[in-house]
Amino acid sequence: MSKKVFITATGTDIGKTFISALIVKKLRENDVDAGYYKPALSGALLDKGKLIPGDVDYVCSISGLDNKYEELVSYVFETAVSPHLAAKINNVQIDKENILDHYLKLKDKFEFLVVEGCGGIICPLNMDNELIMLTDIIKMMNINIVIVASSGLGTINTTVLTIEYARSLNIGISGIILNNYEEDNFLHQDNKEKIEKLTGIKVISCVKKDSLDLEIDIEELKSIFV
Repeated sequence: MSKKVFITATGTDIGKTFISALIVKKLRENDVDAGYYKPALSGALLDKGKLIPGDVDYVCSISGLDNKYEELVSYVFETAVSPHLAAKINNVQIDKENILDHYLKLKDKFEFLVVEGCGGIICPLNMDNELIMLTDIIKMMNINIVIVASSGLGTINTTVLTIEYARSLNIGISGIILNNYEEDNFLHQDNKEKIEKLTGIKVISCVKKDSLDLEIDIEELKSIFV
């Protein structure tokens, strides 16, 4: 039976794609059949009339995945705004069933599947005829989340709020990853300690800026997938 995890974050540009790439890379380097999926992507690059989904391209290049882009993402938009607005600008209807179908096909294809969200955990995909939030997608997939958080000032607030919101919706949490972590920074050290104390959720890895590897035991990494 395949296993999966959903990578979300405390906000936009916290490092979901970077961490997703390191997770897939770590698994594949340890002979684990790992794949990647992103339901919706905004801010794609237009190259010779073709949209290049940068996040998917980055994860593939770092992890060694050789799938075609369209196999790993359901909705791609050029405009770098929230998916609900990007879809409206492009007169596209984001459909939950299409996302679920795409997700299930990849879940059957790979032994371990990393699903990356868009923005923070509170991210609308549709706000017109049907309200679709990112959390609806998470619950539809019946998947646990890992929260990527900043290591710096303010992260206690945003991380605790993200966790409490997820808990209010009965979304399972497999762990926290602190990004741009500095081992000798007393603030970063304290943030890690206080986040764990306030939430009861383990920080499973602290990732240095531009790291090429995820510092976590492979068995512990595999255990976050359910």
